[in-house]
Amino acid sequence: MFNHRVLAVLKRELREKLMSKSFILMTILIPVFMFGIIGVQTLVMSYEGDSNTKVEVITESAQLTQKCQLYFDDLDFVKDGTYKITYNTVAASDIRNYIDNKKQDLMGDKLTGIIFIPEKALENKKLEYYSNTPSNRTIPQKIDGPVNKVLLDEYFSNKNLSEDELQFARMGIDFSSFKVSEKNEIEEQGFGNTILAYLFSFMLYISLLFSGQMTMQSVQEEKNSKIVEVLLSSVSSKELMTGKIFGSTITSTFQMAIWLLPVLAIISTTWFVLPPEFVVDITVGHLIYFLINFFLAVIIFHGLFATVGAIFENSQEAQSGMWPVMLLIMIPFFISFSILRNPNNPMAVVSSYLPFATLMVMPGRYTVVDLPLWQLFVSGLVNVATIAAIFPLAGKIYRVGILRTGKKPSWSEVIKWMKYKY
Repeated sequence: MFNHRVLAVLKRELREKLMSKSFILMTILIPVFMFGIIGVQTLVMSYEGDSNTKVEVITESAQLTQKCQLYFDDLDFVKDGTYKITYNTVAASDIRNYIDNKKQDLMGDKLTGIIFIPEKALENKKLEYYSNTPSNRTIPQKIDGPVNKVLLDEYFSNKNLSEDELQFARMGIDFSSFKVSEKNEIEEQGFGNTILAYLFSFMLYISLLFSGQMTMQSVQEEKNSKIVEVLLSSVSSKELMTGKIFGSTITSTFQMAIWLLPVLAIISTTWFVLPPEFVVDITVGHLIYFLINFFLAVIIFHGLFATVGAIFENSQEAQSGMWPVMLLIMIPFFISFSILRNPNNPMAVVSSYLPFATLMVMPGRYTVVDLPLWQLFVSGLVNVATIAAIFPLAGKIYRVGILRTGKKPSWSEVIKWMKYKY
């Protein structure tokens, strides 16, 4: 496969890509973009937009109303004025009439919602929430905890429990997770590896899509500018395709290695001190495996994108051929999200051995689960077998398509190209 002509094409690709402004900008901007997306997502998810909320809490007994006021007035979002809570006592039989009288306030800005705590809530903890926008779950979620404490206090008030016993009853369950492995001691595990698994999957997803489409556009530009005819006078189409794909693969892998430097610094130095819940428990071996897996992934998908670029003359025409390739990246990316909840779920385990899917799923599993080496080896064999299966066919399509211009070929024609013998 490799000879001096392939190496010449490889050097040309590396010279054009590694020294290009787009490569330098992408290397710098993609990490900024990724962390920016995560930051924006966190900001959007944490932003509740519930300032100046006016809530009325109603119970059936003056005693319960007084207890609600005692608890609620001590809450941070009440103290800082975000929530303004008023209190009232109304019988359950009169609550609907009361709500009817408050309709104008609920429809306007005078009242955001009314929470009714009936006496039966002491038995079934069922409350009623009245609002013009009942789908807004921010208010019930914020009030849920304080109301539960009030109900617990009221329920146990006549059972002669001490304050410590009441405090214990109010407490929720807090799980501490400990990792058990054969090689290492039992130690507490936080969220660091889960976050890293998501980050690895996201980096794979973004890089394969961006770099793959750039490879496709590069092939189309050479095809349309007739440069490819000059190149094919010196090298064969197989050598040109091989050099181009390996050139873009080396460039992308080098770029990924740069992006992984912060992770390497975190696990190998004491420059960064993370909170215990975010401590990362991986080794340099994980990063090496990730880069090898990424190298194979880029070879596979850049080969597919280059093939699509050879078939079609512009990005608009290439949409029909590009979408199947993009789905081979997107579907495994969505499957990798299931790893965050359960890395050993059957869908994740099976897909980690399937062609194309293993490229995205196995690195995520390896980040959060101690996997035996044979599983990583099988995944690598699947990737190598995928390369061996698709490249002969892709090479035939590339050889015909790269020199073909004019009318967009039909898929039946493309299938015929794969049957040609050379």
